[in-house]
Amino acid sequence: MSSETDHVRAVRVVDGSGSIMLSVLSESRGWGLVSESGSDPHGVRGPDLVNSPTVTTHPEGGQPPLVVHVIHRLGIGGLENGVINLINHMPPERYRHAIVCLTDFTDFRDRLRRDNVPVIALQKREGHDLGLYARVWKVLRRLRPQVVHTRNLAAVECMVPAALLGVPGRVHSEHGLDMSELRGSNVTYNLLRKIVKPLVHRHVAVSLDLANWLTNTVGVPPHRLAQIYNGVDTRRFFRRAAIRDPIGPGGFAPQGTMVVGTVGRMEAVKDPLTLVRGFLHLLKIDPHARERVRLVMVGDGRLREEARRLLRASGAESLAWLPGERSDIPEILRGLDVFVLPSLREGISNTILEAMASGLPVVATRVGGNPELVDEGETGRLVPPGDPIQLAEAIRAYQGDPSRMVAHGQVGRKAAEVRFSLSAMVDRYLDVYDTVLNRRGQRPVGRRSGSAPGEE
Repeated sequence: MSSETDHVRAVRVVDGSGSIMLSVLSESRGWGLVSESGSDPHGVRGPDLVNSPTVTTHPEGGQPPLVVHVIHRLGIGGLENGVINLINHMPPERYRHAIVCLTDFTDFRDRLRRDNVPVIALQKREGHDLGLYARVWKVLRRLRPQVVHTRNLAAVECMVPAALLGVPGRVHSEHGLDMSELRGSNVTYNLLRKIVKPLVHRHVAVSLDLANWLTNTVGVPPHRLAQIYNGVDTRRFFRRAAIRDPIGPGGFAPQGTMVVGTVGRMEAVKDPLTLVRGFLHLLKIDPHARERVRLVMVGDGRLREEARRLLRASGAESLAWLPGERSDIPEILRGLDVFVLPSLREGISNTILEAMASGLPVVATRVGGNPELVDEGETGRLVPPGDPIQLAEAIRAYQGDPSRMVAHGQVGRKAAEVRFSLSAMVDRYLDVYDTVLNRRGQRPVGRRSGSAPGEE
């Protein structure tokens, strides 16, 4: 098959019999996928091939180097949002991109603005799926990337096929820890990271907290570690006008009420039930709170129905709005007065950054990278994790001092503009990619004049 007609569209790859369905039909024959035997027994979804962008898979001819981002799943989430932001805002003349999802993708991929980014799902089975590594190897062999960038524990093992294929630039980043290793001390997981560590040319941590953990626990040498904060789109997330945007069903939050809200997965590591219990405690200690305070919790997950049950049991269901997943997060945030993040663990929270860019004060738990974002007493309040009483007191303090609420939001907006810009994030990742290619004797295409690589 000639390189002029080799393309990949957003596809779902299913491996049920040991053979990978990654033979791409030439443009003259129409777009589609077949298995290596020529049949399609698993039914790769046609619309994904018809409506998705194309990209030439080979980098010859002076094209920019290809970065393959390997993630667990492309859906709503902070890590995934960071990948999309990086691709959308990185100069196209510097690097091309592809996304390989170990499991699957959702319509979240539609947020990609570039028309040449393939998204490939490998349909990993639950538990140990040994065939996954063969599929990863074949996909990487097909795409021939100059850089493979894996993210978090779920994808770190993909460094092995990348190394076996001799991919010249190999980057792994840590974006946060989940419930199975809240303190980062899981012996098995850290052993895996240490085994794979020699195959990684550059590690990236999104917070100083994670950078210290990678150095002290995993043993990553400081000269092979970059700390890069997530960036936030301050044009998409901005302060509202003086009057709060409408939010929720009609009559839910009339002017004069204080709307407290959060955005995130309704899962244990995000601890949404502590926010519910904090809200209910506020209703108990403040006789006027039922008329003056409303709760908004945007996101879906296994704890959403339990949150509803707690609210219903206290007769407060009408005072809260839990709409599930939403795509209009900027508008949602402009309808809040205070943003709350009750997580048990965080890397660098994109939702905190988005709330700051939206001019909101932030009440967050003192975990992970949260203290690196929230300046206590200047942009918000920090409280212990799992403590609904202190969470309620922090919210109540804003209820009694609206001027402080506005002032903290203003300072937070300025911090988002100055310290957490998308351009700064993109420049740092460009440095990382340039560095790993330079050190392996690969010269990046289209390097900007005066752009220095990261430290060796």
